[in-house]
Amino acid sequence: METFLPVATVYLLTMVIAVPLSARLGLGSVLGYLISGIVIGPVLGLAGSAREMADLQHFAEFGVVMMMFLIGLELDPRTLWQMRHKLLGLAGMQILGTVALLATVAMALGQSWQVSLAMGMILSLSSTAIVLQTLSEKSLMQTAGGRSAFAVLLTQDIAVIPMIALMPLLAVQTAVGTGEQHPDAAMLHGLPGWALALVTVGAVAVIILIGQYLVRPAFRYVNASRVGELDTALALLIVVGIASLMQFVGLSHALGTFLAGVVLAGSEFRHDLEGQIAPFKGLLLGLFFITVGAGMDVQTLLDRPVTILGMTVTLMAIKSLVLYGIARVTRLKGRDRSLFTLSLAQAGEFGFVLISFALSLSILPRQLAQSMLLVIALSMLATPLLFILSDYISRRIAEERAVVPPDEIEEQQPIIIAGIGRFGQVVNRLVTMSGFQTTVLDHDLEVIQVMRRFGFKGYFGDPTRPEILRAAGIGKAQILVAAMDDPEANMRLIRHAREIKPDIVIIARAYDRVNVYRLYDAKVDHIVRETFDSSLRAGRYVLERAGLSEYEAAELERIYYQMDRAGLRQLAEVWKPGVALESNAEYVARSRELNRQLENALMERFAHGSGAAQVSVNEDDLPHYVERGRPGGR
Repeated sequence: METFLPVATVYLLTMVIAVPLSARLGLGSVLGYLISGIVIGPVLGLAGSAREMADLQHFAEFGVVMMMFLIGLELDPRTLWQMRHKLLGLAGMQILGTVALLATVAMALGQSWQVSLAMGMILSLSSTAIVLQTLSEKSLMQTAGGRSAFAVLLTQDIAVIPMIALMPLLAVQTAVGTGEQHPDAAMLHGLPGWALALVTVGAVAVIILIGQYLVRPAFRYVNASRVGELDTALALLIVVGIASLMQFVGLSHALGTFLAGVVLAGSEFRHDLEGQIAPFKGLLLGLFFITVGAGMDVQTLLDRPVTILGMTVTLMAIKSLVLYGIARVTRLKGRDRSLFTLSLAQAGEFGFVLISFALSLSILPRQLAQSMLLVIALSMLATPLLFILSDYISRRIAEERAVVPPDEIEEQQPIIIAGIGRFGQVVNRLVTMSGFQTTVLDHDLEVIQVMRRFGFKGYFGDPTRPEILRAAGIGKAQILVAAMDDPEANMRLIRHAREIKPDIVIIARAYDRVNVYRLYDAKVDHIVRETFDSSLRAGRYVLERAGLSEYEAAELERIYYQMDRAGLRQLAEVWKPGVALESNAEYVARSRELNRQLENALMERFAHGSGAAQVSVNEDDLPHYVERGRPGGR
């Protein structure tokens, strides 16, 4: 304890200094954690003795355990069933293909088939902690590449079970005594494969039973005490208890807590569990990354740099080859393909556990095991850099796509719709299905191709370029719908359209109030605030649920709509370009007066009704016209 506390203090201090710096430089938090560990571990000699270092690593591994528990809470069995094709097909190809190639390379280098197969299984796994943390930071989890990567990682965690079951079958009996007994394998050591399978199934069944029949009553009992800290204690008890059970039978802690999370995904206590566990997860996960960096054997790397670096590059090249082939087979394209390939090219933290297990069974020679540990750590260290490479490749793909020549526009219709995103799609479908013809333009080739697959005609080209507008027939068109996602691009489009045909009717999509004022200043005929109508409808539903009749709610919605539109024109007259709304005294005064008029009109409409007259609105609670923060907030 006397040594552990200073070590933990140094790690935490480094964490709060180095990680924000790394994030600010665009390197991501994970790389900051890893580099911090490398610096404070072997370089400065602050990692403490081997025993304290091991204790800290075991403590930090709970960050991975808690992360898997939270991931499980986001999934329910139905979601997993819907993912079954990816879990079995996509991830199955990755695991089997990587194991086969790595084992073949190891045998070609003179290793026995037992050692080669063990190496293939250990190195086929990827880093769940690093990949999911980085995907979340970069908001890539919901992309096709991110979802595919998650499916592979999830299956890899499940695959740890059969890998552990197979390890005893690969044991080299003549080497017994050269390894060390790992505590996680103590109970399983010497068991036949069928017995190990039964123990595994039994442990999973116990976790499911605990989640279904014990956790809910326990939460109700604890909540009845009205002691807030007991909720945290129970959440930690669930995670630590299940991890202890899995350790007792020699299986993956993270897999056990993931299964528990899935079982509890439909529980009424799910959000409470997430809130209690999340702070511990973030802190311990960062500590885990630091211990990975601090645990790297830099001296071995300095003694054999060519061998270790060569093994690392070979590993990542083989895994990338397999992943790229799978991405092509599954028709991942562009950015998703590079993201899927590069994000999973490293080895993972479960490799540390499997190497210890293989050592306890005397499958791997100690020197080879030490080299593999270093290779795993180096590949994990390289992963954030691979994400940066993926971003670079994505930008290059976008640039190459940008130089694709625009389509030749064959037909010129009286209505031009520029921008076919979520806003323009609805406009185009309503107009065309009502019997009118449109010319659709968009600068995103993929969007145009998807649109064509659904039977809608569109042309690839940048609507902000005058020559594209002329080719689309702007000189003969009657109506232009400016529906581009980028407000600045929309303004350029409108200016060019007015220069080419001053009398064309322009209907423009507005991003926010300041954008409305700019469009008003540009003499746009009709301005549509993209969230205004949907927000009004939501407000009407609130009024109905609050006790007003459908008629009363609809009338109040109508009054608000008319007065807000009229007030917006008055505010546009006092708006000053480049001046924040809250800094424009005339704008603020006019806004407050309009707020009072609007409130009075709404209150008086049903002043003698059943409930409207009892509603009181403080004008300070109506920052509808005075929007704080940057100019142009929603």
